Amino acid sequence: MADNANGKVAIVTGASRGIGKGIAEHLAGLDAKVVVNYASSPDKAEAVVNGIRENGGEAIALRADISKIQGIEHLFKETIKAFGKVDILVNNAGLMVTKLLKDVTEEEFDKQFSLNTKGTFFACQQAMKYMEEEGRIINISTSVAGQMFPAYSVYTGTKGAVEQFTRQLAKEFGAKKITINAVAPGPVHTELFSADKTEEQMESLKKMNAFNRLGEPEDIADVIGFLVSKQSQWITGQTIRVNGGFIYLIDH
Repeated sequence: MADNANGKVAIVTGASRGIGKGIAEHLAGLDAKVVVNYASSPDKAEAVVNGIRENGGEAIALRADISKIQGIEHLFKETIKAFGKVDILVNNAGLMVTKLLKDVTEEEFDKQFSLNTKGTFFACQQAMKYMEEEGRIINISTSVAGQMFPAYSVYTGTKGAVEQFTRQLAKEFGAKKITINAVAPGPVHTELFSADKTEEQMESLKKMNAFNRLGEPEDIADVIGFLVSKQSQWITGQTIRVNGGFIYLIDH
């Protein structure tokens, strides 16, 4: 098992639910002090924090709009104020709007790129400013980028940029012995993911990997736990597809 993150300070963006919540809880279980970032769900963020504290961990909730540079700067400054440093950044906050090309509006395009792409880039910029040496950055991408799914063009476009940021920034962060990697989940069983899908669609999605099930937030968090450890120090600039072998398309 990867070594724990005792004494490390971790920011997890978009951590009030779903995959972000699972990551925050996992890092707290590795003894990191966790900043649970949220944009509009204070009750859910506080519930995550309370759960971590009940299990003996240390966490705070911080509201910040990651689509705005001012919000990102606020998040890092408040983290430094609370914990004195930043060791781990998980750029998880994201927005997905699935529409065919003919139906995508300028507003929908801009919103996805502002949060998913601009948000990740400028959070990395703040990490360069504040992060301790031998820090860890993990950007969340998507395994859908390796498929040809109708209606996902804008979303996967944002994540394609994130994967390139991950690779191109590795040398710059390497000067501070900081690793930067991306994790690309396949379909993951969360409340948000399941909300607009029929039982038939869910069953089809399960068949699109080697294990005939959806991923769970813990599957993603386990890999991130390794990537923040000392054992991962020779891995940087990579995109790791954590998807159970999500490699082919079945028509619904």
